[in-house]
Amino acid sequence: MPQTSRITKAVIPAAGLGTRFLPATKAMPKEMLPVVDEPAIQYVVAEAAKAGLDNVLMITGRSKRALEDHFDRVPTLETILEKKGDTARLAAVQEASNLGDIHYVRQGDPLGLGHAVLCAKRHVGSEPFAVLLGDDLIDARDELLSEMIRVQQATGGSVIALMEVEPEKISAYGCADVTPVDGEDFVRVNGLVEKPAVEDAPSNLAVIGRYVLHQAVFDVLEETAPGRGGEIQLTDALQTLSARDGDGGGVYAVIFRGRRYDTGDKLSYLKAVVTLAVEREDLGPELRPWLKEFAATL
Repeated sequence: MPQTSRITKAVIPAAGLGTRFLPATKAMPKEMLPVVDEPAIQYVVAEAAKAGLDNVLMITGRSKRALEDHFDRVPTLETILEKKGDTARLAAVQEASNLGDIHYVRQGDPLGLGHAVLCAKRHVGSEPFAVLLGDDLIDARDELLSEMIRVQQATGGSVIALMEVEPEKISAYGCADVTPVDGEDFVRVNGLVEKPAVEDAPSNLAVIGRYVLHQAVFDVLEETAPGRGGEIQLTDALQTLSARDGDGGGVYAVIFRGRRYDTGDKLSYLKAVVTLAVEREDLGPELRPWLKEFAATL
């Protein structure tokens, strides 16, 4: 059933330990690792705000206080910058605290993405909401969330984001079996497989870290047994919803063909930093020729 109320809430799971980036993440949340000069988490919150999601809930854990501090005001620093006339840095500092109304709740036990989403039930209430994973950065010039919200409002179900990957790499992702929807530019999801063997994958469409979910997912998650790794998997709950009709049933997908930056491991993170840096007006003109010179020496 199509939705009529505007979607305003976003959930950002941020309770992970960031072990792939140790020792840098021993005392600093992985979400605070800088991508050029902004922490990765700020790109994600800014994406939510751009799509009209100005009520953000972060699912955090122990040693994540830096996230709260980053999005808080720092009057002393702002006063110093203002007195120095450093308006550019003052605006940059204030931007993070002006992105929306940000709330925090601790996950407690690290029981998987499904459990992290379930922690948002009381905050979200009885309305659809978005989930944004911090390892996936979507270029600000590309539309994804707003399109996913449109599809959710039109279908009344849940919506995931898919991206084509090379078939031999599909085993690193969740994979979707889909059917086109007549007259639409989105697809219906028939089933989801978490990290299938290449020969068993139903497609080369990989699930990426953006979801717009009907609130019915909470009841399903409460009944979902732990799956891969002993964790409650969001994929399992979506698999259940995909087979349902009626209110909250059905899972659909938007196939994203824009620019996505993966910050989930060291190499991908470095590629993301370089890619975004060379496109910036203040860094690109000097960085691009240096990169060419450097590459020629390898």
